Amino acid sequence: MQPSILVGTSGGLWQLQGDTASAVEALAGRAVTALARDGATTWAVVDGSTLWAGHDGAWTQRAAIDGPPATCVAPTPSGVLVCTEQAHLLRLADAGLSRVESFETVEGRGAWYTPWGDPADVRSIAIARDGVIHVNVHVGGVARSRDAGKTWAPTVDIEADVHQVLAHPTRPEVVLAASAEGLGVSRDGGDSWQFATAGLHAHYLRAVAVAGEHVLISASAGFHGRRSAIYRRPLDGGTRFERCAAGLPKWFDDNIDTACLAAAGSLVVFGTSDGHVFRSLDTGQHWGLLLKGLPPIACVTVG
Repeated sequence: MQPSILVGTSGGLWQLQGDTASAVEALAGRAVTALARDGATTWAVVDGSTLWAGHDGAWTQRAAIDGPPATCVAPTPSGVLVCTEQAHLLRLADAGLSRVESFETVEGRGAWYTPWGDPADVRSIAIARDGVIHVNVHVGGVARSRDAGKTWAPTVDIEADVHQVLAHPTRPEVVLAASAEGLGVSRDGGDSWQFATAGLHAHYLRAVAVAGEHVLISASAGFHGRRSAIYRRPLDGGTRFERCAAGLPKWFDDNIDTACLAAAGSLVVFGTSDGHVFRSLDTGQHWGLLLKGLPPIACVTVG
């Protein structure tokens, strides 16, 4: 059986199994802006202000999110983490969500910024197989914790302008970063990074996923998403990206955004701001339009 696909939009959550799509009634008309899988449980940020859990088709609200809106969610061995605008982390416990105070004093936090003058936000979070937590701040690089969030250290240079951090699904030493400077690859758990752009028409990246032995990224000419495309290359031994063309439009008008590109095994899925979902069953070599007519897509997950 193919993995199920969940698509979060500004107007609800859709589940796709094979070629069949159905809306999740419990979240109809709600903005689903972040998704994460944890075995048989799916976590969702809804309207930026509530945390929901889905299990066996039933969805329940687990916690209210006070303060700045939530941006992403991730299950960890020490509890579910919720990330927010203004660069805060919250941890779920029996009593609800509480702030992870150690993240408030990360080295270099005072230099985090946004080009438009607002406080920096947490944009993405990734949990490696060995439990190491990687948190991407925009603009603030990637902070890492090796002790379940008790202490943190900066890794990527802030000016790399990382938009998504991703831990390899099976190799904890491999961490990937989609950034304005290309694809960042660390093979030592974030201690050092190399950035690659060979073969790309432009090096502004918003999203990254791992499908089998390949890494896929979304690239565009800049913040406004001019001339966006999907690329792939082998993670090991590959030097140049090849553009994914079979079954896809020549260009996308908007960025294929952070959290909108996901993979599991050979299955790759991405969603667009104009409500289209594309699928590849062969690690990105060939594509097909799976669904259209959805509200703007904010996140996708497969599993």
